[in-house]
Amino acid sequence: MKYQRILLKLSGEALMGEQGYGIDSGRLQQYAEEVKKVVDAGIQVAIVIGGGNIFRGMQAEDTGIDRVQGDYMGMMATLINGMAIQSALEKIGIYTRLMSGIKVDQVCELFIRRRAIRHLEKNRVIIFGAGIGSPYFTTDSAASLRAVEIEANVVLKGTRVDGVYSADPEKDPSASRFTDLTFEEVLKKGLNVMDMTAFTLCKENHLPIIVFDMNKPGNLFRLVSGDKIGTLIY
Repeated sequence: MKYQRILLKLSGEALMGEQGYGIDSGRLQQYAEEVKKVVDAGIQVAIVIGGGNIFRGMQAEDTGIDRVQGDYMGMMATLINGMAIQSALEKIGIYTRLMSGIKVDQVCELFIRRRAIRHLEKNRVIIFGAGIGSPYFTTDSAASLRAVEIEANVVLKGTRVDGVYSADPEKDPSASRFTDLTFEEVLKKGLNVMDMTAFTLCKENHLPIIVFDMNKPGNLFRLVSGDKIGTLIY
């Protein structure tokens, strides 16, 4: 296997499936099965998931909710998604730990770096919820930071498109896909891979990012096996 420890970043919207809101049970089960294949191959897996299928902190201002309050609401949404993924994984025999950036003692552990690494060494899948526990930071930033902290080999950003394109492929049919890019090229071309805080954190710590289509069955396993899938940013 090419990677021994990965951080998988999923968007909350991905859990909606074809629905317009909430969690699609079929998509949840599919993701759990994809992760299980990787874990069974001996790969250590950590997951960060967004909360956009339930609530986005940045939407708060449109409803008159204070931005900081809205961001905390978004953190709670990521914990709900984390609990759903935890349940789906444990139902198929994968040991997990849900770790939070804020204290929610009844449902998960508070994030402690050494404890997180120990869980991974015991082949437990870690799900990181509540971002980094502070407002104004996205789940992309949480993914980058947690990946650096647990010394992951790579950040795998699972999306509904098969890589990074020169333009939005859903809007521009002439958009071309990149197979690999340097961090500098992404900045020079102004490509939207992650928010700047998250992207800079990966760049400064020489942590590669791979953007790939998580919805295609088998993609995750093929990727960690060394197949060239999606777009590699290094």
